[in-house]
Formats: sequence, structure tokens, C-alpha cells
Amino acid sequence: MEFFKDFFLFLRERKKWWLVPLIIIFLLFGILIFLTNGSALAPFIYSLF
Repeated sequence: MEFFKDFFLFLRERKKWWLVPLIIIFLLFGILIFLTNGSALAPFIYSLF
């Protein structure tokens, strides 16, 4: 949890709020790929990239 605290303090101090949507999108893509790894949807997900 200390990593998230330090990261939030970094964003607040350096005014790098534009990084938040990028990180959220990367996390959502990672979760999507992880959850569809062994399913029948995998070929369709991978074709997006």
C-alpha cells in the first residue's frame, strides 16, 4: 500500500494528473487479457491489438 501512497503523493506534487487515465486504461486492458486468457474469447481480444 505504500507504493500507492507514494505514487499519489508524486502525482499531487508534480501535477501529473494526466497519468491517472493512462494507468486506469492499462490496468483494465491487463485485467481483460488476464481474464480471457484461456477462454474462447481470446482470439477476438488479441485481434484488437
